Amino acid sequence: MSGLQVDIVGVDALGEADWADWRAMQASNPALDSPYFRPEFTQIAGRISPRAAVAVFRREGRTVGYFPHQRRGGSAQPLAAPMNDYHGVIARPGEAPSLEAVAAALGAPRLNVGAWVGSAADAEGVGEARRTVQVALGEDGYDGWYAERRASQGKFFKDKERARRSMEAELGPLRVEFGLRDAALLDWLIALKRDQYRRTGRHDIFACGWTVELLHALMAADADDFGASIAALWAGERLVAAEFSLHAGDQCHFWFPGYEPTLARCSPGILLSMDTMRLASAQGLRTFDFGFEGEHYKKYFCNASRTVREAVIVQPGMAATVSQAALRALDLAGRDRAERLRGSVRRRWAAIEACETTPVDRLRGAVQAAGAALAKTRRASPRPVSA
Repeated sequence: MSGLQVDIVGVDALGEADWADWRAMQASNPALDSPYFRPEFTQIAGRISPRAAVAVFRREGRTVGYFPHQRRGGSAQPLAAPMNDYHGVIARPGEAPSLEAVAAALGAPRLNVGAWVGSAADAEGVGEARRTVQVALGEDGYDGWYAERRASQGKFFKDKERARRSMEAELGPLRVEFGLRDAALLDWLIALKRDQYRRTGRHDIFACGWTVELLHALMAADADDFGASIAALWAGERLVAAEFSLHAGDQCHFWFPGYEPTLARCSPGILLSMDTMRLASAQGLRTFDFGFEGEHYKKYFCNASRTVREAVIVQPGMAATVSQAALRALDLAGRDRAERLRGSVRRRWAAIEACETTPVDRLRGAVQAAGAALAKTRRASPRPVSA
């Protein structure tokens, strides 16, 4: 990987030849099949995300890769973080610089990535390996997938069939629509997510404003073979669940789901995902990405996975910053818990740093997140037993 040169340019500085090269690289590399790697995503996010740029990598005068990113304080991050669920260098197989080489080339004190896609060998020993999970439909499509899942995970899916009948009996017939591009419906979903963040103590990623603008712009995009839309579930006349998804080619990435919490017993979000796959598969979508594993229902749904890397790469010799101090404070808040909690609070900080564009807002978010982490630690700590 010697002889690597890099130019950092604005997204709008790339010309048609660059975008054609980008598309050819992506088409040649199966690891880059996610909609997040499409030029359209970078073009839209580049207009909206503050301090957006693209690193153009060259060897011997030949362009070998592109990495869209943004700057926040002392950090370089994937473009549109924390909204970008997959990221990496757009390059042909075997030609992308390593994660550490990218971090060095960007010239930022830190590179913070949450789901880096690239050669496992290049990233070995860097950060933490994590898994994302997918439903990959076979030749028999949705019906074949559902038959196999119901046979192998019968109890779970029979329970969801009962939940469907229960909700219909209580509220009326269920109706699902897919491919909606309704700004008011998106605002309803965002309001539902913001309420969820308040209830659970998570950072409100929509409070900064530009993230809301990004979702609306993606949904309004008029591009062939790329777009974003909403699937929604009504029970009778009542809207009970919605999910914002990104799609390109035969790939669908489930992105922001939300449902009425008072109906959690009926699993409206899970029912919506099932009906979305059924409707979307009829339009040619074959892979449905559920993001990181973790939520219990995903193990019943998903039949495929991929490995990505989460890492914070700090350049040697760089002085400590407010961001690094906040990271240490958040780690300290979880020091008496397992690595799982420390990873969780690091991810909270990554989201705060990516969303907020001023030092004051980042510090305010870090203080709130540290308080939430401490509260979570206290709730989880065993109560002392009196003598």
